[in-house]
Amino acid sequence: MLLADFGTSYVKLWDTSEDMPHLLATKDATGLTADIATGHNSQRRAKRSVNELTALAKGGGALIADDSYTLLDCGSRDIKFVRFERGRLKDMGWNTECGASMGFTIELLARYYHLDYQTMAVPRQAFAVTCGVLGMSRIFDAVIEGASEAEAVARFVKGIALNAFAFAGSPEKIYLSGGLCDNPLFVGSFPCQVAPLGRFVLLEGLRAMLDDEHQLRMLRPLPIP
Repeated sequence: MLLADFGTSYVKLWDTSEDMPHLLATKDATGLTADIATGHNSQRRAKRSVNELTALAKGGGALIADDSYTLLDCGSRDIKFVRFERGRLKDMGWNTECGASMGFTIELLARYYHLDYQTMAVPRQAFAVTCGVLGMSRIFDAVIEGASEAEAVARFVKGIALNAFAFAGSPEKIYLSGGLCDNPLFVGSFPCQVAPLGRFVLLEGLRAMLDDEHQLRMLRPLPIP
């Protein structure tokens, strides 16, 4: 069975007969159809579609040992979070405006300015960024005023992280989901403890749903002949 998370920039795929999922650029996934999927293209590219917040919550339950936590997913297009207290869902949120094209913009800036986020230090200051696209003007203004391109982009990335932190309710610890888990500048810009879980949390959620459904089928009584 093929599970998929159809993201804006990348498609995450997991054949349940294999041990590990893998990553594919969305532009290279034309014509691909999954059995069960989540993500904004899942309704037209899968036999069964699952809401992203549902998949995120199930993935958190499968990967996180704590029963009280905040799990924040930062994608190319939007940001979303779920918060659990004592094993019960307490709060959730999904923002496509303040988080608009956040991950995509961060990746685009690295390519345009030829920057390596693995080597960039977290800046002391941050731009007040409420939108990934509109916030780019702060970078251009800072460069014109004499800041280096690397410093200006670093302030932008930190501003994005602070905005995501506030959106998630400013917790003492955040479990982080998404491709930005691999960006040390972004992760280090949060003013709290961060536990990165990687890109495949939503796929873990889909797999956990399948496991739950299988167990329910096994528990059903056999029909009386």
